Amino acid sequence: MSEHFRVHGGARLVGEVDVVGAKNSVLKLMAAALLAEGTTTLTNCPDILDVPLMADALRSLGCEVELEGDVARITTPQELSYHADSEAMGKLRASICVLGPLVGRCKRAVVALPGGDAIGSRPLDMHQSGLEKLGAKTWIEHGCIVAEAEGLHGAQIWLDFPSMGATENILMAAVLANGTTVIDNAAREPEIVDLCLMLTQMGAKIEGAGTSTLTVHGVTELKPTEHRVIGDRIVGATWGFAAVMTRGDVRVRGVNPHHLDLVLEKLRMAGAEVTVYEGEDEGFRVVMDGRPKAVDFVTLPYPGFATDNQPFAIALSAVSEGTSMITENLFEARFRFIDEMIRLGADARTDGHHAVIRGVEQLSSAPVWASDIRAGAGLVLAGLCADGATEVYEIFHIERGYPGFVENLRKLGADVERVS
Repeated sequence: MSEHFRVHGGARLVGEVDVVGAKNSVLKLMAAALLAEGTTTLTNCPDILDVPLMADALRSLGCEVELEGDVARITTPQELSYHADSEAMGKLRASICVLGPLVGRCKRAVVALPGGDAIGSRPLDMHQSGLEKLGAKTWIEHGCIVAEAEGLHGAQIWLDFPSMGATENILMAAVLANGTTVIDNAAREPEIVDLCLMLTQMGAKIEGAGTSTLTVHGVTELKPTEHRVIGDRIVGATWGFAAVMTRGDVRVRGVNPHHLDLVLEKLRMAGAEVTVYEGEDEGFRVVMDGRPKAVDFVTLPYPGFATDNQPFAIALSAVSEGTSMITENLFEARFRFIDEMIRLGADARTDGHHAVIRGVEQLSSAPVWASDIRAGAGLVLAGLCADGATEVYEIFHIERGYPGFVENLRKLGADVERVS
């Protein structure tokens, strides 16, 4: 309760902001380093709480991990521990992504059931089913998921839902399996493509990255590599929504704008002028002069509108002219964010996986609590559009996904401070 952000509303965000490596990519790439003996180097790593947590998890397996600036060096030994049940494992959802590499490399894994954001049920049945088709046996025991196999073999695997986590775990197990594995209805997110690129650099043979069908030809050994983490599209989207909500002018650097095609189109529909930049200067610029217009949003797996962006969509709708409908198709608990928005004066109603938001001219300040990373960031954006000072608590959630969040907001002209 003591540490919080105090956000004074009324500022128009103007300026430039840099986006660093993607949280949803770097943690999986760190886990992939388990697949090869030697030192793997990752650059453009974000300075967020989850990275040292994952480093601690890897150290508990026998790795040496050095974090220096935006560089992570992971030295993986020849003999790995397969017991991933340290305290760090239970603190972040992405810890489950060590399951596939450990089964692939050690043929056995004991992984603590993960923690992370309170956004709803995220079962592991597709992870288990995929590994079982590759030849492993899996079960839950003493708060851990256990998997073991005498040897992994190629298989035809159909995912009931294009789950990122299941796709990643099955992929990382399959690269060292004997034979060819085909993953149908695979996740297509840019972070999956980034993982495929790094695995290919390590010697894996993967076809179809970025499509719904991944074909993996197993190899006997992988080698360490050096890889640059892609820019964080969710952080990039956050700044885009912030520009529209505050009627600002923000240039976002360091993220592929095509990873945000649908987001940027929605911002255009709200009335913003959007310019994209490619090549070495990749990113985009959002300029908004008047009050945004109401836009409907439906969350879907990529290339649909990401569920991680849903809180920003709700915050934007709360101050837009007209009525918006938000449909959440992925995580049932995401809408708990709306209860906090109502504290700020939002006119919102929910019915199942639909929310109807009637925009108001201005929100009103109040103390609010973040339930997950994106909800926390969304509440800060809403505070920028409220009268008086809004206090956002449980800010450790925000810092799990946003390096230098307060500093970047101040640089853009916001009146925000961290209060202890």
